[in-house]
Parts: sequence; C-alpha cells; structure tokens
Amino acid sequence: MKFRLLILIIATFLPSSCQKSVMLDDATNEPLVTNPLTAIQLAGDSTLVYLTDYFPDPSKIDSVSVPSPFNFRLSSDKAFLALKVDNQKLPILSTIFIWSKGDKYCLLVRKNRKLPVTFTYNPKGRKVSKVQLAGQINDWNPNATNLTFDGKLYKTTMLLNPGRYHYQVVVDGKWMLDPSNPVKEDNGMGGFNSVLTVGNTNPELLPKLVPFSTNGNRIQIKVKGEIDKLIVLWQNYLLDDKFIKLNDDVFEITIPENARFYKRSHIRIWSYNQYGESNNLLIPLEGDRVVTNPSQLTRSDKHAQVMYFLMVDRFYNGNPNNDFKVDDPEVHPKANYHGGDLKGVTQKIKDGYFTQLGINTIWLSPITQNPLGAWGLYPEPRTKFSGYHGYWPISSTKVDFRFGTEKELNELIDEAHKRNMNVILDYVANHVHKEHPLYKNHPDWATSLYLPDGTLNTEKWDEYRLTTWFDTFLPTLDLERPEVYEPMTDSALFWVTHYDLDGFRHDATKHIHENFWRRLTQKIKLTIPNKSVYQIGETYGSYELIASYIGSGMLDAQFDFNVYDAAVSAFARSDYPFNKLDAALHQTFSYFGWVNLMGYISSNQDRARFISYAGGDLRFDEDAKKAGWTREIGVGDTLAYSKLCMLNAFNMTIPGIPTIYYGDEFGMPGGNDPDNRRMMKFDGLTPLEKKTFETVTKLVKIRRNNLALVYGDFQTLLANGDVYVYSRKYFENNAVVLFNKSKNKKVIEIKITDYLLNTHFYSNFNSKFLVQNGKLKVTLKPFSFEILTSKI
Repeated sequence: MKFRLLILIIATFLPSSCQKSVMLDDATNEPLVTNPLTAIQLAGDSTLVYLTDYFPDPSKIDSVSVPSPFNFRLSSDKAFLALKVDNQKLPILSTIFIWSKGDKYCLLVRKNRKLPVTFTYNPKGRKVSKVQLAGQINDWNPNATNLTFDGKLYKTTMLLNPGRYHYQVVVDGKWMLDPSNPVKEDNGMGGFNSVLTVGNTNPELLPKLVPFSTNGNRIQIKVKGEIDKLIVLWQNYLLDDKFIKLNDDVFEITIPENARFYKRSHIRIWSYNQYGESNNLLIPLEGDRVVTNPSQLTRSDKHAQVMYFLMVDRFYNGNPNNDFKVDDPEVHPKANYHGGDLKGVTQKIKDGYFTQLGINTIWLSPITQNPLGAWGLYPEPRTKFSGYHGYWPISSTKVDFRFGTEKELNELIDEAHKRNMNVILDYVANHVHKEHPLYKNHPDWATSLYLPDGTLNTEKWDEYRLTTWFDTFLPTLDLERPEVYEPMTDSALFWVTHYDLDGFRHDATKHIHENFWRRLTQKIKLTIPNKSVYQIGETYGSYELIASYIGSGMLDAQFDFNVYDAAVSAFARSDYPFNKLDAALHQTFSYFGWVNLMGYISSNQDRARFISYAGGDLRFDEDAKKAGWTREIGVGDTLAYSKLCMLNAFNMTIPGIPTIYYGDEFGMPGGNDPDNRRMMKFDGLTPLEKKTFETVTKLVKIRRNNLALVYGDFQTLLANGDVYVYSRKYFENNAVVLFNKSKNKKVIEIKITDYLLNTHFYSNFNSKFLVQNGKLKVTLKPFSFEILTSKI
C-alpha cells in the first residue's frame, strides 16, 4: 500500500502542464539545458542558490515554482534564488521548478543532513589558555574550531553530516587524542587519531534501487526495502505517474517518446525512507532505448572514461632537438628536465600504447611556458629545481618550447581523437611564477606573502588555504576579485576553444575561490554549449570541502583522496581491515552519489608510489620525500605486485573514473616528489612487471566491456579484515568482485542476492567457483582477486 500511495502523491503534486515539459509539442525545440543538473544541497535554514550554476544565461528564466514549506526570493536579474525553510519540516528530497518558454525544468533539493555534536575537554584543574579541535570535521584547521570554557569544561557544538571522522584535540598548540573518547584508529602515518561516528551509517537500513531489466522503451527498477518516495527525471524533467507503474516490488518506467530525438539522454532515479536516501541510478539512453552494449558508448560519455595521467617531461622523448636542461650545478639531476615532450606522447599514441592498455582519456601535466632558471631549495641534498613539472607558469597560454609547439599539440589531440580518446590538460590557476607578466604588471592581484603578525604566509594549506603561497616565488592570485578571475578564466577558456581539448584537471582546487570555478564553467557553457568538457579538481581535505566545489556550475568531480588513502592502507597493509575501506566508499556515495565522476587514482605526482609502500621499501611513518633523496627506493617484497594489481582491480570495479598514474600499469617504484616522477620505462620490463602490465590491461578491458562496472548499482556482500566482496548490476550485465588480501587461501562463501541467482557467471581470473542453493562459493589464492561477470 505504501508504494501505491506514493504514486498518488506524485500524481496529485504535479500540475497537468508537466505533460508538456516532457512530451514537447515541437520535438525539435532546443532545451535551455541538456546536461543533467545536479541537486541543490541545502546549507541549513537559509540557502543561496546560484541559478547561473544551472542556467548560464538567467535572462531566459521566466519564473520559479517553489513548493511549501519553502519561502523564497528570486533576485531581479534571476541569477540568485534565496531559500528559507525549517529544515525539520522538509522531506529528505524535494523538488523546485524553473520555467522557460513553457518548459518546466526540475531541480532536486537535498535536505540538510547535519546533526549537532558536542565536544568537551576537561582540563582537570590545570591552567589552559586555548583548546581547539582539528580533523576531518574542519579540514584539520585548529583555528576553525575553538572550545569555550564554562568554568569547568571546554565545550563546543558542531553541526556534522552523518559519517565517521578522524580528529584530535589541540591544547595550547599540543595535538593529542581526545581523552573523553576511547575510540581511536591509526592514521596511516605511524600515529593515531580519535574517531567519531555521527548519525546512522548503516547502509542496510536504506532503500535499494536495482536496474533490473529493460524491454523496448520500458525500464524495470527493483526496489529493496521500504521507500517513502520515488523521484524519476528524464534529462531535467520530472516524470509523472503516466510514466511510472508499480508491479509488486518493481517500478516500470516508460521512456518518454521525445527521447527518440536524442542521440544521448539520461534517466535518473532517487528514492528515500526515514533513514535517508537510497542509491541513485543513472541510465544512459540512445534514442528511446536503454544503452545496453558498451559499443554504444563514446568518449563523450564521461562516466565511461578510463584515465591515464602522465608527466610530459618524464614520459617519452620524441624530439631531442627541444631538450633544454637548466644549466645550474645546484639542480640535482632528478629535479632537472629529462626530455619528454608532446611529440613523444603523440608517438606513443601512434604506436598503440594507450590503445593496447585500453585508455580512452589522457591527462597531460601542465604544458604552459615555465621559467628557464632554477628556483626553490631543498635542504638535503640541497638542490634547486627546474620547472620540468609545468606548475610554475610564466605564461598562461603559450606552450613551453621544451615540450613542443602549437602544431605538435594539435597533432597530439587529433591523433588521440582518431582513436576515440579524450585529452584533458592540467591547468594551473591558483598561482603564477613571479616572472609571469600578469604578476609583474599587477602585483596587487596577488594575496599578501605575509600574515598580519609578519610571518610568511607559505604552505599554510588549511589555516589560510585561499591566500597561502606555495613558495616565495609563486604568488597566489586573489581569485575572489573579478579583475583577477576574469582574465584567468579567459586564459583557461582559451585552451578548450583554441585547441580541441576535452577538459581540465585543475590544480590546487581548494586554494581557489569558488568565484573562479563558477565563472569558468559559465563561460564554457556559454561559449561551447554543445561540447563535452570534463573538469576534475584536486583537493586534499574533508568530504564536505571536496563536495563544495562540485556541481552543475563548478566542477564535474574531484579526485577522491579519502577513498585513496583508505585503499592504500587496505591493500598495502595487513592490519587495515577491508570494512574500513568499505565505510570510506559508502561515505563517498553519500556525498557524491552512487554513480559519480570522482577520480580514483593508483597514485599521483604528490604521493610516494604505492608499490614501494606495499613491498615495504617505504615505511608509512617515514618522510617519503626525504627517503627518495637519500636512498634508492625499490619495490621490496615482490608480493607488492599482487597488491598493486588488487588496487587497480578495486579502482576498475567501483563507481567513478579509474585513473592510472604512468608506470603503475607495471609497478614503477619510488619515494615522493621527485622520485615518484622517474622517466617512464617502455622496454626491459621484468617478468613480474610484464605480468602486472598484462593484468592491468585485462582489468581495463573488463571495465570497458561491462556496463555494470560503469553504471551499475553497488552492493557490499562481505567486508571484514581480509575479505571484501561486492556486486554490481546493470540490467542483464552483472558482476561480483572478490578480494583476499591474506597470506592464506580463502574459500569465500556468501549468500547471493536474489536478483543474481539465475545469472550465468564466468571467471575472468580462473578462480574456482560454484553457485548452489542460493550461495556463491569462490576459492581465492593469497593476495588475489576475482571478477565474476555475466555473459552479455
């Protein structure tokens, strides 16, 4: 009865005009927006919505329809919508509507989920001047959270989203575990943090949506558990009861006729109950039929990307004539140019290296002109650095001559596109080198190098994240100001209009004011509205900070370092259980969705190589950068190759965009910067490196040939110390992924989900398995994994 009441509620809520917004009278009308619009996350009782995030030209908005119990105010230019509401009176998900030329666009609204949490500290009679908190609750910035003394205790109350948080108490500058909280966990660096759990984090209580089957223009969605409401959008239009029917525990959704005029459109589905949101579903359509074959996907389908990050200078030297090392004896060879260039990348594209590996998106490190001289100083071995990495721009639009020419960049992009590969560019907006003309002409456009107390404002990553300088020769731009962000967004726009690039990886995202991101994305949408541009950022911080830069008006995604840190610990260490990794992944889902565009890396240019941690040649509690300078870092225990394969298997089978850092396809070792940026090796691989390369290549192939691993649901079947099992389903395509990280063979036996019972599975990595009496039994070797997939 609950489901049937739901349909009646939807039917009475929608005015009859919704029919027109789905079944357009003139099917050739151009919609105001085509990309699926992200949900509005309410900030509390008052939220300012930037309508330009959703509709780049707000003048085309006719009116706004906001349901009770919201109060709202639309700005005169229709660029802003101010919402006020008693959060307690709201359902978990609600909708507001934007009208334009008779069309009714739907924006999903997520209720503020934050709960009050009180922290106390008892000084026990000791004289204390200041008590603060630092952790994932405030991006490790103690100055953000000061406790107040009431004569007996220091106290503060914070509003936090449900989840698990690592933190410490800071007493007069001394960091320590919370004496009032016995729960602690290791921090992955040889120490411990206190751990706080907020709200209900048990996913078993939430409803579950499963893409069950499809027939013609109909989609069947199986529902597990109680739900209070189902919300279905086609593109950005809300579907009413004409398109949704309930049969037992299956909702049947009819694809609107108008979808047949679209090469690609999407169905999106959400539901919720008293405990929270279900998983969300994203279903790509080709015409008025569901995409069911991987061959239907193109490089414009962002969720289907498999990305490869390379540092241009360290990849392949295609043109020795443009080699130009910095001629300075104070520059260590590791910190000088090695000769890699754009022509070298193009050569490897032509040679078929990326095609063989299965890559369809190449991420290039920055290629703008960097200074000719040496800068900075590392104390041991006392070296200066060249700009080989590309992150010190002295021009924002010119290709560095050491990497190539404009013609060579165009050739690289053309050759990639011929092979259905995207090319995205690493773009640096936060800072410029002090030789950059912008800084020379406008020194006042930079933030202050000095703090009010006269100390240097350098590397204050959390306390002064929007103003801190990376070094004294790298002025941070004040990108909150229009006179600064306008020319800088123009220079970024130049790269995707002058060249046929497919997007950006944005450096130092959290250090840049959101004004920059909003303006750049608005310019991209207005200038090249029909081009698919993928924008992914880099933020080290809490889930909430990372999420604050993601949305229709800013970035598509960011790299998920919280999950990466948990994955490194889980796969490299024996004492870090898989259930912690699973918890981190589910926390990611609660912020970014169960089908998302977040980046999941094997490593990157700012972290020591995973394989060296996994093999024990690097310790988690040592300075990995110093280690890379002072000794030769290798792999260590050769079991590390199996562990690296497990990490890649995890990245290739979870929602999001799997990303291989160059060399991680075969197991390149190294400490931190610059030892993690060694010259790429194409020849002379050892037998273990060859086997790893073959395994990773196979993993990429499995990913790209199974839509369950791209768009499927995600369900944890088992997560304990050494064993991790999850399933994914996308209509007829099913997958079960299993890991055993122990030193012993494991016979894993689990009850299989009912909707997978009749699946004919096959093993991709030759593990013995049996499905019988509703159970799946799989035998896994030590330090191994298996991916069972259904025949398509």
